[in-house]
Amino acid sequence: MSKTILVVGASGYVGSHLVPALASSGYQVRATGRNLDLLRKRGWRELPNVSLAELDLNHETDLTPLLADVDAVFFLVHGMNHGHDFIEIELNAARHFSAALKRSQVQRVIYLGALQPSEGHSRHLAARKATGEILREGGIPVTELRAGIIVGPGSAAFEVMRDFVYHLPVIIAPKWVKSHNAPIALRNLLHYLQELLHFTPCRHQIFDIAGPDSLTYADQMRILGKHVGKQVRIVPLALLTPAIAAYWLKFITSVPTNIARALIGGLQLDLAANNTAIQSLIPQALLSYDEAVQECLGHESEVVRSEIWGFDPDALARWQPGYGYYPKQAGYTLKTNASAEQLWQQIQQLGGEQGYFYANPLWRLREWIDYAAGGDALNRFRRDPDTLALGDQLDSWKVINIEPNRFLSLLFGMKAPGLGRLEFTIRDQGEYRELDIRAWWHPAGFTGLLYWFSMMPAHLFIFKGMTRAIVKRCQADAREGKSVTE
Repeated sequence: MSKTILVVGASGYVGSHLVPALASSGYQVRATGRNLDLLRKRGWRELPNVSLAELDLNHETDLTPLLADVDAVFFLVHGMNHGHDFIEIELNAARHFSAALKRSQVQRVIYLGALQPSEGHSRHLAARKATGEILREGGIPVTELRAGIIVGPGSAAFEVMRDFVYHLPVIIAPKWVKSHNAPIALRNLLHYLQELLHFTPCRHQIFDIAGPDSLTYADQMRILGKHVGKQVRIVPLALLTPAIAAYWLKFITSVPTNIARALIGGLQLDLAANNTAIQSLIPQALLSYDEAVQECLGHESEVVRSEIWGFDPDALARWQPGYGYYPKQAGYTLKTNASAEQLWQQIQQLGGEQGYFYANPLWRLREWIDYAAGGDALNRFRRDPDTLALGDQLDSWKVINIEPNRFLSLLFGMKAPGLGRLEFTIRDQGEYRELDIRAWWHPAGFTGLLYWFSMMPAHLFIFKGMTRAIVKRCQADAREGKSVTE
């Protein structure tokens, strides 16, 4: 098999599962994403028939080299993580790609869109529909699959419901919990996507895809609760408008805030589906929602079985069911004229008796809190005073990923409700370097979220001071910086 498949949006939820599936089927796969570092952490570099490329469709770059010799394209891009202006960002990306398709020899495009309501309006769902219309302007046959909730670890809408079940003893929910949807198992979706490559359409096609059950969101959460041993009590509240619910979700779910906010409008609508046409073309046994949830929960620890966590055995052992799939984050990024080598030399001095560059009394306080909770954070340890290596114990931290002059990842070892890591990233931008210090946190239930939000102000204060202290130790200049939170 010599077909070359381009996956646009490979770092997203569906793309991250589709790329290895295509590769194992023998296709040559070009996987693109806005963040090349994130793609590299997927572990795909070990696959001989997968190549990686950074692609941001919001930049007017020439896509001719990327589309050269490509037989088919999976277009999986959405703009929900961009915030309030995601609609225009999403449509501009589609326009850019559609224009490039007109100049290419691509034979077909497979686009994953969203089910459309018969009544009501959602900006998110309308943007999904408009994206398909724009892609069809490229003049190449487009097969559009319209899906509702995808049941699988990492699916945003499913993770919102799972966080509700895990985090709240009583679910005070918007009235959209009474809306109906036809969820589909990730396995069934991936089968449709791959099997479509065996057909060569001569015209545009649109298919609804769905599982066999049409359920309210309340029913879906109750079934999920049954599988995790939790009694789900739901109180629908009409006063929770979409705007209020979007704000509230920031504190309830670990799903990125911008994505959760974008989803809200669609969740309040009934989304019926007729999958007769796609089942006639590609028949398969469809998992019920109950079966899909059971399968999903059996794979929920896969989030920690990745290069992001260094496949570290301690991280694997500490992961527990109910931890938020998506991590919270807080950090500070600073530009400087210090060299990568200078920054790395200082970062390696972290910990031990000299401390953490900035606000050491706060670090010491946190260690005493850990000690009071039965932890051993007061035991300070470094293998070597000047260098770090993979697997090193650094006070209460462990080195789980290290790339000299570029990247250091530390596994959080203190007692707390969740699993976290601390990362130091150096990016060489030619005229300057970027130093980024960031904490990532997978909360354990509602207490894990409370812990995160209580610590966030300290994180932002400390990381800002740490970046500037490291640059100062390099005897270099600190330029503009910014805080990042989620």
